[in-house]
Amino acid sequence: MRTRPLEVVAPVTGRAISLAEVPDAVFAQNMVGPGAAIDPVRAPGEVVSPIAGILVKLKPHAFVVTAEDGRGVLVHLGIDTVNLDGAGFAVLAEEGSEVAAGAPVIRWNPAEVEARGLSPVCPVIALDAGQAAVDAVSVSVALGAVSAGDRLFTWA
Repeated sequence: MRTRPLEVVAPVTGRAISLAEVPDAVFAQNMVGPGAAIDPVRAPGEVVSPIAGILVKLKPHAFVVTAEDGRGVLVHLGIDTVNLDGAGFAVLAEEGSEVAAGAPVIRWNPAEVEARGLSPVCPVIALDAGQAAVDAVSVSVALGAVSAGDRLFTWA
């Protein structure tokens, strides 16, 4: 049973935006789950884990970290970036490993993603929250500039 809110930190530096602004209906309409997104700065950088837990899924363009209480957070680096087949991404961690919030997971360059005609916007999703739990995820009031490791939202 969940005993405390889960603080989810920004995996990248940029501008925090609502999911409604993500240029993909699946994310924008909360079909994957509630959360927030980040329009990243267009410079090479590291993507960090949004929570402490186990990297249960790790692909060059996306990963899922599951907290001790079972809640999972998805970080998706850009829209339709699965089509890049890993080009422009460097995986820094191992699937199945334990990570701290703020630990580097992937290195990428959002400017390269954009140069290939794709959006570099990064959805950060509370997985398996279900439509009924959308209200349980309170997105940080301070939408705007965030640095990797800053609080992005709280999952109650």
